[in-house]
Amino acid sequence: MTYALIISSLLSWAIILMLTLAVWALARQVGLLHERIQPVGALSLGKAIKAGDTAPVFTLASLTGGSVSLGGTDQQGQGTLLFFLSETCPVCKTLLPVLDALRRQERLRVVLASDGEADEHLAFIAAHGLQAFPYLLSREVGLAYQISKLPYGVLIDEHGTVASHGLVNTREHLESLLEARRLGHATVQAYNAAQQGLQS
Repeated sequence: MTYALIISSLLSWAIILMLTLAVWALARQVGLLHERIQPVGALSLGKAIKAGDTAPVFTLASLTGGSVSLGGTDQQGQGTLLFFLSETCPVCKTLLPVLDALRRQERLRVVLASDGEADEHLAFIAAHGLQAFPYLLSREVGLAYQISKLPYGVLIDEHGTVASHGLVNTREHLESLLEARRLGHATVQAYNAAQQGLQS
């Protein structure tokens, strides 16, 4: 009986040791994989406008009052994040707090843009407290940027040049537009590709 207990105990310790080694090996592989995977930014889908192009110039009425000018040199030296959304898009709604934080923390004007019926958008503005945002209702703006999927962000610098743009489904995608501009590339993917080219 004593011999059997000793054998059982030794087997248990051996199994625990093997499991510990397996967990350590898996953790190491996850770490290596994490290092190899490049950060993924907003996916650029636009065909008409590319980063580096002059942004189309518009002056349009805002549903939240006043008028909004897009493109051209900004007199206050601010960049503009033009965010295309829909009042029925669930992902767009989840990003509204992030947009509000960007508006407050960055030296950045955030302009919301959509098309459709004004009454529906006015109800959307009231329901989500978007009165602080300029809100454009214009099919022409969407056509100028060839927006086919939502939500979509276009970052325009203070000189009226498109700095970056892409499909934005997460906070990270939104932040990648700003990061790409800081890195001096159209997208984070373009920056990563350039870095890989330098290393090879």
